[in-house]
Amino acid sequence: MSQIQHPLIKPGALEARQYQLAIAMRALDQNTMVVLPTGLGKTAVALLVAAARLKEDEGARVLMLAPTKPLAEQHFRFFRDLLVLPGDDAFVLFTGETPPAERVRGWEHSRICFATPQVIKNDCLAGRYSLEDVALLVVDECHRAVGNYAYTFLAEWYAKTARHPLVLAMTASPGGDAEKVRAVCTVLGIDRVETRVETDPDVAPYVHERTLEFVKVDLPAELVDARARMHLLLDSRLEALRLLGFPAPERERLSMKTLNYLNALVQERIAERDPAAFQAASVQAELMKLRHGLTLCESQGSVALARFLERLAVDGASEAGSKASQRLAADPVFGELVATARAWEGELHPKFPLVRAVVEEQLRDDPASRIIVFASYRDTVQQIAAHLSACGTPSERFVGQASRDAEKGLSQKQQIDALRRFRAGEFRVLVATSVGEEGLDIPSTDLVIFYEPVPSEIRSIQRKGRTGRSGTGRIVVLVTKGTADETYRYISQSRERSMQKGLVRMRTPDAPARQAELSTGDPPAEDPLQQRLAGFLPDGPSIVADDRETASRVVEALRLSGAALEIAHLEDGDYAIGDRILVERKTARDFVDTLVERDLLGQLRALADAATKPVLIIEGGDLYGHRQIHPNAIRGALAAITVDMGITLLYTADERETADLLLVLARREEGARGERIAHPRKSHRSVREQQEYVLSAFPEVGPRTARALLEAFGSLLGVLAADPAALEAVPGVGAKTAARIHEFVRQGY
Repeated sequence: MSQIQHPLIKPGALEARQYQLAIAMRALDQNTMVVLPTGLGKTAVALLVAAARLKEDEGARVLMLAPTKPLAEQHFRFFRDLLVLPGDDAFVLFTGETPPAERVRGWEHSRICFATPQVIKNDCLAGRYSLEDVALLVVDECHRAVGNYAYTFLAEWYAKTARHPLVLAMTASPGGDAEKVRAVCTVLGIDRVETRVETDPDVAPYVHERTLEFVKVDLPAELVDARARMHLLLDSRLEALRLLGFPAPERERLSMKTLNYLNALVQERIAERDPAAFQAASVQAELMKLRHGLTLCESQGSVALARFLERLAVDGASEAGSKASQRLAADPVFGELVATARAWEGELHPKFPLVRAVVEEQLRDDPASRIIVFASYRDTVQQIAAHLSACGTPSERFVGQASRDAEKGLSQKQQIDALRRFRAGEFRVLVATSVGEEGLDIPSTDLVIFYEPVPSEIRSIQRKGRTGRSGTGRIVVLVTKGTADETYRYISQSRERSMQKGLVRMRTPDAPARQAELSTGDPPAEDPLQQRLAGFLPDGPSIVADDRETASRVVEALRLSGAALEIAHLEDGDYAIGDRILVERKTARDFVDTLVERDLLGQLRALADAATKPVLIIEGGDLYGHRQIHPNAIRGALAAITVDMGITLLYTADERETADLLLVLARREEGARGERIAHPRKSHRSVREQQEYVLSAFPEVGPRTARALLEAFGSLLGVLAADPAALEAVPGVGAKTAARIHEFVRQGY
């Protein structure tokens, strides 16, 4: 077995696989997407390309992004163990737990940085460091580069700012939709797609056998009865929608896609002020809850279903509960279903004991086995892990960070520690949600159990890829007969076959490969990679964005448009421009929600008090179509905001237009001549009005108190010269206000 020989790769550390070398050489010439089945060494390809780029330019660095901290930490360990780079700080790992100042110091001294994308995005938005000397950007699990995910912004920012940009994108499962794959390529600026499938001649010798078993089970009588009751509830709600004039499908065709389509129709009718649409929205919410309950019944089990029904019943009995829950709780059929579920004892679904049987069989045959059980719901994960441990098989759950009152998730630090102990054999079974699907390098996982099939070909491939990485693997999929489990099984299989065919078609035709120094370490005679864009330094207007706005596309658009952007914590408002303008940004839905559920007017009063020129931007949509609020209530709020508080009200269509408007405001401020006028004087004001205006600007003093003080003391000088006792004697002026005025007048400038 030959080994890679390269001055930056430890001798004997990496096997020389021809397909990896061929892909790496081509990836050095163009922005490349690498699609390889799980376990065939995408990370090794990244290491080969990184070593070549670092060897070419001793001042360059590499940035490798991964969607989760455990995956970023895994790459960090792999590269640190195989690459030879001088300095203890040549390798750095950035996550949300790394303080910004420490990230800045680490970046300055590192040659290769491993990070989650949101962290790098935040640092780029805040201008903490530049990507200009990043010679290679590695994007792992690149199929995530869609929508508002951080990869989208970073790819564009990198192309704009790096002196010699090169992108290497990697995934095992780009998906079966060719249009979506092309969209990802467009976002990342991909020029070439390199794919391999397990039957390719150069890959086949490295593929380990994996057996795939589908184990069918029957739904027990108790859950068949529960399903029948839920069918009655669903049928009645679908009929209610039809009576309200909506095209509700038959129950058998009720999918999430259909429910989302119905919701879009309902929202359109709400915007048109259709009274029936408000009732339809509540019915649609009931359908969502019932469909989720049906999924739990068929694929998860009685315990998960009983917990869900109990939560609905409690919510429906509460005055603060949603209308959908209250309507369900009032239905006699639902009441019977809840009462029946409360009488169940233990888990009734046959999948539950079957998992235990399959696990115990595997450990009898090979006691050193490592096993992963995948389940879609956290309740099920917790239940399986606890049951297996109680039966003598040490098991731990592997879930995300999100938490609920009853059950907290795992922090990223806890996830990394769980994987370390699993690799070390401290426990034999890892029970995971989807957080365990992507990219985790867990050697010698001998068995993967699907508690239920998943319709996504990406998720299915990722799950299967957890086994057969370094030896023969076994996959067991549990399927409840006559349920959505069977549908999802066939959907997934069909999409996987389609994706495999699509991958072959996606391959970029071979071009003359670059003769890189991967095997000999000798540099090429001529580097064909051309500089695409010169370094980019923001020279636009200055805008301060609140640190809570970094997740929005507004901040991304401002940075990409060349604004001199500063990220800071603002006590009031979302954006500060110059020393006069403070901007609060709200979507139309957020405006209405804050008006109903929180103190919108109080928030905006604070904005008005904090700025000479307060601005409210309402973004997107129709203010009157989001909640069941009388239009006059919204009009009254708008009148109070503009007339009473003096806040300028502006409307934009979307985040891009909001960014453009902020840039216009900022350029206008920077173009203003002379010193800012803190209190613009209106020529028609009388002396009396001006005196009241000046005094009302004092701390703790409003217009009414200003008039009372001036009437009591006769002039501004009289007010300023008064002692606290005299001030307090004026009606409406308390001890606190009197002391504050007296202190303020005598404070040094």
